[in-house]
Amino acid sequence: MGRRKGLDITGVLLLDKPVDLSSNHALQRARRAMDAKKAGHTGTLDPFATGLLVCCFGKATKICGPMLNVDKKYIATLQLGSETDSGDLTGTVVQETADFAGITAEQLNKVLPDFLGEIQQIPPMYSALKRDGRPLYEYARQGIELEREPRTITIYEINVLRVQPTVVELEVFCSKGTYIRTLAQDIGRALGCFAHLIALRRTAVGPFTINDAILLEALQSMESPVNKLMALDELPDGLVPLKLLQKEIL
Repeated sequence: MGRRKGLDITGVLLLDKPVDLSSNHALQRARRAMDAKKAGHTGTLDPFATGLLVCCFGKATKICGPMLNVDKKYIATLQLGSETDSGDLTGTVVQETADFAGITAEQLNKVLPDFLGEIQQIPPMYSALKRDGRPLYEYARQGIELEREPRTITIYEINVLRVQPTVVELEVFCSKGTYIRTLAQDIGRALGCFAHLIALRRTAVGPFTINDAILLEALQSMESPVNKLMALDELPDGLVPLKLLQKEIL
C-alpha cells in the first residue's frame, strides 16, 4: 500500500515559528497538521530564531521565489562584550572585551547611523551560501575560513527598543540578503566591545506581519487548521501572478 500524499490544498499560512526548530521542520509539521500535499516557505529562519514564517501550500508555492526578494523586519537582542564564531548564542566565543563594564545609549546612538542606507556586508561563514556545491557552514564546522565577497544590502531603519549596559534590543527594517548576525557583529565592533545575537525574532516579511501569525502548537491543536489559510484572492495586490489568480478563481 502506497504512502498517502495528502490533500491538494492551496493558500498561505502565517506561522509563528518556535525556537529550536528549523524552518523546514516547522513547515513540515504545519503541512502534516493540514494533511497538505505540497508546501514551501518564503525564507529560512535559523533554529534559534523565532517569528514569522510565511508558509505556502499547493498553487501558492509559486509565490515562494518572488517572496525571497521582499524586505523584512526583525527584533534583535545583542549580547555585548563577546563575539562568537557563528555570530549568535549557538557558537563558540572567539573574542571578548576584557573588564567590559557596558555601554550607554549615547554610545549606541552614535554608531547606529553608520549602518543605515546602502552598506556593504560580508556574509558569515555560518550560512547556507554555497561554494563548490557545499554550503559555507560545512567549511566553517571544519574550521575552514573562506574569502567571501561583500554584498550590497539596505538597512532602512534601526530603532532602539532597549539599552542595558551589556544587552541591547534593536528593531531592524532591512532588505533581502541581510544577515542580522553579521550586523550585530559589526555594531559590536563599531562600539569597540564585540557582540553576538542571543535572540532574533522576525516580525514582518513583505506585506505580512507577525500580528496575523499563529503559533505552531495552536495550529496543531485546531480541529480545522485549514481555516487559517489565506486564499490566493485574499493576498495583497501584486503578490500573486494574474494568470495564477485567474486560474484558481476559475
